[in-house]
Amino acid sequence: MPKSLRYTFLVHALVSLLFGAALLAAPGRFLGLFGWEPVDPLLSRVLGAALLALAWSSYRGFRAAERRQVALLVELEAAFCVLAAAGLLRQMVGYYYPWYVWTLLGVFALFAVAWVWALLKKF
Repeated sequence: MPKSLRYTFLVHALVSLLFGAALLAAPGRFLGLFGWEPVDPLLSRVLGAALLALAWSSYRGFRAAERRQVALLVELEAAFCVLAAAGLLRQMVGYYYPWYVWTLLGVFALFAVAWVWALLKKF
């Protein structure tokens, strides 16, 4: 596996772990730091759980040696990040959103590009 893909797995695992744990444990307080209100604690915690599951799959991808396992995880990560970026972009077009929402879109878009690039290059 190329080093760039290993680093992508590692960075994705850390980012997903950080945000997933915060959203699962204290969504109102965490999102309140950014002025993001009102907060739906149920869906925020579900998103936190999904991000923690992705952190685990990224960690497994980082540690995996078998190409077949890695390919499945790259597809999973790509699907999530592409769909998240597309959904955010769809919602944000034509409306004013604060900087942190655009940053969130940028993070998802960067990871989406990295995962799709890995798929296209057939790592």
